[in-house]
Amino acid sequence: MKVIPAIDLMGGQVVRLYKGDPKQKTVYSDDPIEVAKKWEANGADMLHIVDLDATLGIGSNLEIIKKILAEISIPVEVAGGLRDESLISDVIKISDRIVLGTLAFKNKELLKKLLLSFGPEKIVISVDHMDGEIVIHGWQDKTGIKVIDSIKEFLEIGFTEFLLTNVNRDGTMEGPDLEYLEQACNLENTHVIASGGISNVNDVKDVKEKNAFGVILGKALYENKISIEETKKIA
Repeated sequence: MKVIPAIDLMGGQVVRLYKGDPKQKTVYSDDPIEVAKKWEANGADMLHIVDLDATLGIGSNLEIIKKILAEISIPVEVAGGLRDESLISDVIKISDRIVLGTLAFKNKELLKKLLLSFGPEKIVISVDHMDGEIVIHGWQDKTGIKVIDSIKEFLEIGFTEFLLTNVNRDGTMEGPDLEYLEQACNLENTHVIASGGISNVNDVKDVKEKNAFGVILGKALYENKISIEETKKIA
């Protein structure tokens, strides 16, 4: 199981939101490059970088992301606001993987085109949900789509990589959503990254037992409740 620290960017700062709410923001660093280097040095398998400003449609941290990518050597997946074909093409060329959420649900034709151009291993589908119902546009809009049904549909299209987040757990350190994680991991040909709610090493053990492909470390890592080193021993 891959250990993947998250670096959420807003206004050039490393932040964490509570349940995706921009009004409930904690700033952890003014130097995202330093943070990325630290997590790399501590043994992270990959970084998960999220442009929250782009996700919410209020700005962009792309230049900072490019600088991070130039400074580190471990794989990086980039997420947040990737809804335009030219932007996606630019980002996918400089990163190891991109994460698509809103676009995946709003523009299936472009999604299929991207799959043909870049292959399934380069594109992660973000299946963000509130207790089983998919949400998009920075978690602001409900869709009425069931999360497991959506994963099955993307599998049929040809995707294999998924990022599963229960928004109600994100930034809470209340433990991961194991119910939906288990259902997703039990589907054939899925590589599921578990995101949201991790608070300690026992949570990591629980996620590993569900056969997750990777685990995102967010608030618990920044609050020193868990370390990359101890997570790696379990993973």
